Amino acid sequence: MPNPKRCWWCGDDPLYVRYHDEEWGKRVTDDRRLFEKICLEGFQAGLSWLIILRKRENFRRAFAGFDFVRVARFTARDVKRLLKDAGIVRHRGKIESTINNARRAIELRREFGTLAAYLERWRPDPKSRPRQITKAVLMGMAKSPESIALSKDLRKRGWTFVGPTTMYAFMQGVGLVNDHLSDCDFR
Repeated sequence: MPNPKRCWWCGDDPLYVRYHDEEWGKRVTDDRRLFEKICLEGFQAGLSWLIILRKRENFRRAFAGFDFVRVARFTARDVKRLLKDAGIVRHRGKIESTINNARRAIELRREFGTLAAYLERWRPDPKSRPRQITKAVLMGMAKSPESIALSKDLRKRGWTFVGPTTMYAFMQGVGLVNDHLSDCDFR
């Protein structure tokens, strides 16, 4: 597609453009990819998503490809190892959160069959969504009633680094909501 129209936020960085065009807003049903995205959104808190994208392969290596069954078995020794890994965001709380959340993901899968089945419960009714997604509309949508409810439910289940704004960004990233601008060719 020559000169496609895109959402403004991806700018012209090739990695960001590829993420926008090929991933963001596309439905994800694979549990490992869902777990990865929830974890990376947690690591992104307070940082730029582009920083996380640039480190994504390092995160995958460091966290066993986000195989949450393997990550759930990480120990204090793994936390020490990860704190020395310059290829990832070295934040003790976020590293420990990823390990904790892996254990919680196993519990969710036991209860719902898949993470995807659990998360699908939080997809908003299309009628509740804005008719037109403009930059101004999107800038005012840092969270939603569904992301607030999802965050609350996950925290009740023991998850961490899953605040309402983080969960809304997660929902955008995995296609639980489609927030490509109305005039974006990738909508």
